[in-house]
Amino acid sequence: MSDELAVLHVSAPRRIFALGVLMMLALLLLLVALVQPPDDLLWRGFLAVLGLATLVLGEAMRRATTCALRLTRAGLVDSAGRELARMDEILRVERGAFALKPSNGFTVLLKSGRPLAWVPGVWWRIGRRIGVGGVTSAFEARAMADILATVLIERDRAEAPQETDGR
Repeated sequence: MSDELAVLHVSAPRRIFALGVLMMLALLLLLVALVQPPDDLLWRGFLAVLGLATLVLGEAMRRATTCALRLTRAGLVDSAGRELARMDEILRVERGAFALKPSNGFTVLLKSGRPLAWVPGVWWRIGRRIGVGGVTSAFEARAMADILATVLIERDRAEAPQETDGR
């Protein structure tokens, strides 16, 4: 039996929209820099570099959004084999309206910091926080957050000292 609890895939419409917006922004920046350039050469260079950087970001997102996230009893990993967090490192899940989280996603708070990592449109990790979401399926993200919260509650109950009657 597989210990996989949930899988979070990238939503195709969200992926197409996000990549389209990035490519349109890059095109507009490059067009302004080349076709109707500002008088200042510094501004032209800035717009051209920003347009090229946006193209690079779009390509990074295109490659990154081919992966999926998997929640197992051992922890949170992506389909490329990268470990986001082990289950014993996870403190809690934040998914409220005012939580610092990606669009239609959730944030995982860790007990200790981990190295900086970013997979554009899918997840990011800064210190003790992991943000999951962006171009992922909103339904699957909500389900994964609920399952993870339930697993954490079960884990915390199992680790809590058992109360005795004292009789």
